[in-house]
Formats: sequence, structure tokens, C-alpha cells
Amino acid sequence: MGRGGVSAVARATGVSRRAIACGLLELDDRRALASDRVRRPGAGRKRLVDTDPGLPQKLDRLVEPTTRGDPMSPLRWTCKSVRHLADALTAQHHPVSYRTVAYLLNDMGYSLQSNRKNTEGADHPDRDGQFRHIACRVRAEQAAGNPAISVDTKKKEKIGNFKNSGREWRPQGDPEQVRVHDFVIKELGKVAPYGIYDLAANRGWVNVGIDHDTAEFAVGSIRWWWKTAGRRAYPKATRLLITADGGGSNGYRVRLWKWELQKLADAIGLKICVCHFPTGTSKWNKIEHRLFSFITKNWRGQPLLSHATVVNLIASTRTAAGLKVTCRLDMRQYPSGVKVSDGQMATIRITPDRFHGEWNYTIHPRQTRQ
Repeated sequence: MGRGGVSAVARATGVSRRAIACGLLELDDRRALASDRVRRPGAGRKRLVDTDPGLPQKLDRLVEPTTRGDPMSPLRWTCKSVRHLADALTAQHHPVSYRTVAYLLNDMGYSLQSNRKNTEGADHPDRDGQFRHIACRVRAEQAAGNPAISVDTKKKEKIGNFKNSGREWRPQGDPEQVRVHDFVIKELGKVAPYGIYDLAANRGWVNVGIDHDTAEFAVGSIRWWWKTAGRRAYPKATRLLITADGGGSNGYRVRLWKWELQKLADAIGLKICVCHFPTGTSKWNKIEHRLFSFITKNWRGQPLLSHATVVNLIASTRTAAGLKVTCRLDMRQYPSGVKVSDGQMATIRITPDRFHGEWNYTIHPRQTRQ
């Protein structure tokens, strides 16, 4: 176009004169047209890992100070968010943004993870032996037509419009409104559901107590189960086998537990055989994953507004395998701190088993049932 051509094209297209001039130079350089690259090889701003080769190593030492040999790390006792990591690196003369830290962590194989329950602590050397012993006792009692039950206290629950873990279907944008704070409502208090699970019948009974979770409450729950269901289901029983945790209200060291079991044996005229799970193995107790887990699923996302709500939600628990649950509210008071004297303990007719008698024992009735 000759003189003024660049200006004419700029007016017609709206492209700057400088861009047009650069385009003319590229047209003269045929090699530039043969490449699909916008920039020359190696052009553009360098990555931080190239300009600052020590950055990934510094970041690694901040994220894992104890395993990377840096116990004096500035983030040893601090939440290691990407912003905190970016600030710490900048303070160590490695300026970086928190977004770049996130990219680097991803490239280094890191991800956000929560704690995982896996470490159980020191195992008792006879833990597996006790498991086998319990399994053999359960099979033997079931074969003899005697009841074998698993017992435990479920986690205490606050009564009121408190947040309950889990989700349920509701109209979109209309979630259940609950309290912001989890302070106990004095008038409603808490409940302690004590469960009895019949291992053979796949039936559950839950006694919802409103007072202390004591050994008297635990044995009282078993007594209620026997009166309402056990003696009808096992009319020819001569023994009752109870599998329980090693601690809590039904722990093997609790004197009141054995004293109350003696009174129960006297009342029903049965030998009561007890097998405790070793300390730290309560999750293997059958009631945990055959009864309590399904109760938790059934009431997920629903505030436990009243005692009646708790009883109805527990009693309506069902499974495809045929589990049915019976529930009642226990309004009685169970004072804590009840002592059992040495004289009372001496009257208990208890026979320890040859294998770990502290875990496995039988309590005999002190009088013969008529």
C-alpha cells in the first residue's frame, strides 16, 4: 500500500500500528510462520521451582518437620494452611503466594487428609485367645438352648433441638433449624441408652435411662429384658451368657456389677456366665455393629427433641436381615458412688474360669429356684 498503508489498516481494523508492524516483520520471516508457538522456546516468566530450586525442599520441611529432621520449624505447633506456609516461606526469603504453595503441594504428592483411627495401643497377649474363648462359649450356650446376649451402653445423647450428625431428605433450602450452642438443657438433660442384643434371635432391647449410667442401671436393664422377653424365649434355660466390654458400668473390675449380677441370679434362678472383651477391643462387641450402628443410621439428621422421640426412633429401627428393636424409657434414679463392702463381696458365689478368670466367670444363685 506504500506510504500511509500501516495507518490505513490500523484505522480500518482497530489494530494498533505497533501490532501491524510486528505482523509485517513476521511475514518477512517465513520461519516464524512455520511454527505454531506463540512465544519463542524458553520465553515467558520462569517457574519458581526453576528460579528458586530450594523452594520444594523448604516447603517439605515445613509440612513434615518431625520426619524431615527439622524440630525447630516455625510451624511445628501451628495449623499448616497454605497461607501459613506461604508466610513462613516468605519469612525465610522464599517469597511465594498461597496459590503457588497449593500447586507445589499437589505436585509433591500432598493432599488434605484427616486423622485415621488405626492405632489401638498395646495389645494383650491373650487378646485373640479371649476372642476365641468368647466365640466357643457363645456357640456352646446356643447349642444347649441357653440365651447368649451382648450388652453395652450407647453414647449419651443430649435431649433438645440439638444438631444430630448425618443428613436426611428435606425440601431444598429448608433444613431443620437447631440450636447454635450445645449446652445441655437442664430440664431435659441427657439419656443413656443401655442395649441388650440377643445373638441368636437378632433382636435388640434398649433401656433408655435418664440418670447415671451405673452397674445397677446396667443389671436392671438386663433384668427388664429377662422379664419381658428372655424367660419366654428360653423357658428351659439353665444359664445366661453375657458378653460385655471390659470397662464402663459393666466392667470386670466393677464390684457393684458383680453384686448386682448376684442379686439377679438369685431372682431368676439361673447361673450367669460373663465373658468380658479385653481392654481397648470394645468395637468387636457384637452389639456395636449389629444394633447400635443401625440405631445411629435410623436417627441421623433428626434432632432428639424429647424422651419420646428417642424411644420411638430406637423402636422403629429395622434391617433387611430381620433386626427388630424394643425400647422403653427408664425413669428410675440410679445414684452414683454406691460402694460394695468386702463383706458383701464375700457372699457372692462366683467361680472364675481357668482361662483368665478375671474376664470369664460364673455367678451361681445362692438359692435354688422353686
